[in-house]
Amino acid sequence: MFIGEYQHSIDPKKRLALPSKFRGELGTRVVVTRGLDRSLSVYPMKVWEELAGKLGSLPIGETGTRSFTRLMLAGATDCELDAQGRVLIPEYLKTGAGLSKEVTVVGLYNRLEIWDAKEWQKYKHQAEKNTEKIANELGKLGVY
Repeated sequence: MFIGEYQHSIDPKKRLALPSKFRGELGTRVVVTRGLDRSLSVYPMKVWEELAGKLGSLPIGETGTRSFTRLMLAGATDCELDAQGRVLIPEYLKTGAGLSKEVTVVGLYNRLEIWDAKEWQKYKHQAEKNTEKIANELGKLGVY
């Protein structure tokens, strides 16, 4: 399980060292793709295969599902972690997520998200202001 947030830097060769505590569970290969809210998502291969199967089975006749599937699958890249646990972030993903040198890696149960550090702080601050509303919505779903 991936939890927590970690500050890291993207090096000049566009490599990002993933948090060492996650590397065992991630394995040697991951998929990096566009995430939501201008972030990137990092999936262990098993989790990605399950998600890709679900996306691939969505009805292509619906504009929204077709667009979302295109963005997620076409934007995905299969990455091998090097000996230092680094992944190469392709330029199109780095630019699309607005990543600068300083990033925050966020553990979200079965995946990681990569955020520009300043954008993560803004997002987190906004979410914290809405905690009561979010808790009420989760309560309606029986989660909280």
